[in-house]
Amino acid sequence: MARGKVVSMQICVGHREPMLPRDSALATTGKGLHGDRHANPEAQRQILLMDQEILDTLNLTSGTIRENITISGLPIHRLPVGQQLQIGTQMVLEVTGLCKPCPRMDEIRDGLQTTLEGQRGVLTRTIQGGELTIGDAVTVITISHKG
Repeated sequence: MARGKVVSMQICVGHREPMLPRDSALATTGKGLHGDRHANPEAQRQILLMDQEILDTLNLTSGTIRENITISGLPIHRLPVGQQLQIGTQMVLEVTGLCKPCPRMDEIRDGLQTTLEGQRGVLTRTIQGGELTIGDAVTVITISHKG
């Protein structure tokens, strides 16, 4: 079973506002992280996950590309749409797709938008809410298909 861990968390309180680092956060089922501007039942991006190893390769710190949860030890960009992840003991997220790098990435570093193509993070929605903290395990859930 593939596993990683939460190494960083950030909340986006407003458009173009600085990301607020958190040691813990609360996710609401069907909505996202409490206090985050993307917490919306209709959003495909309720929570944005990012791979710490990619950030390290690009010499970027957690939260720079505006991700909510930074994960180490799990290649999240290889996960298919519909894949579910359990974080900690309660929270379950479902992958809705890859995050397309926006022009704001070039405000961080010239050419970063192109560099991040296919690796800017994974969009998820909250299947089951709960509390999460830095250090929580992130586990790929095996989904059984009945046919």
